[in-house]
Amino acid sequence: MKKSISIFLLLGQIVFGQEKFNIQKEEVKRIESELSSDKMQGREIFTSGIDSASIFIEKEFKKIGLSNYGDLKNYRQEFVVKGKQANNVIGVLLGKSKPNEFVIFSAHYDHLGLKNSGDDKVYNGANDDASGVTAVITLAKYFKELNENERTIIFVAFTGEEVGGFGSKYFTQGINPDTVIAMFNIEMIGTESKWGKNSAYITGFEKSDFGKILQKNLKDSNFSFNPDPYPTEQLFYRSDNARLAAVGVPAHTISTSKMDSEPNYHQLSDEISTLDLDNMSEIIKSIAISSKSIINGMDTPSRVEKL
Repeated sequence: MKKSISIFLLLGQIVFGQEKFNIQKEEVKRIESELSSDKMQGREIFTSGIDSASIFIEKEFKKIGLSNYGDLKNYRQEFVVKGKQANNVIGVLLGKSKPNEFVIFSAHYDHLGLKNSGDDKVYNGANDDASGVTAVITLAKYFKELNENERTIIFVAFTGEEVGGFGSKYFTQGINPDTVIAMFNIEMIGTESKWGKNSAYITGFEKSDFGKILQKNLKDSNFSFNPDPYPTEQLFYRSDNARLAAVGVPAHTISTSKMDSEPNYHQLSDEISTLDLDNMSEIIKSIAISSKSIINGMDTPSRVEKL
């Protein structure tokens, strides 16, 4: 069984039980290439570069056919930060039997912007976090085509993570946390984890049984989710999951970033050429597989203790 699944993964299509998981590397590369391109100018909040990134994500959500969130008229959740306009990008896939129970897939689309001088001035942020946004868009397309989600899925690209988590803060203020069943926040999945290929870690693993549910759903695959190996880094509180986790939601971040030895982290060198797109595609497929029982309403992760 493990050998068969591995072969299907390499071919870009995994058969899990009676379901087909069709997530293609070519599509992952297309989205990642656009988000981390120089024309996005490093996607710094309050710049034309992040506006370009927002427009791209909005177009992808529209092409997929996602619905608007709440009473929004489009995919932009706009708000003001320090007197300046900013926006999250949100799309929704309505659940069939449990539409008022929400599962969130998220990533932040902002990055560091431009350096003042030098031949290379663009902080492309290919891994941080164009890789996560690429996963969110790819998963939105996958779940839309699968059309089997019993719970409503909310796909969010947050802004302002790099400067204080403003996007996730605003989003959290506007949603009843009791209605959020789980949050899959995806942060830096473009490089191999410390365990090598076909593996990732989950921050705050011990704070709920979210990770154990994901592991259970992956038991017949060749992929493994592991507890966060960098506890001193306090990663559970350093990404966009933290705002919802603080109010009790089993909100966790999935990552592969080697925080003790990631040479391109917050560097100009964080470009698409440094990513392992094959492995990244496998991670996205495995997130899809691991979320199956939560999306379908079969499993409900335990709550995180409120801060």
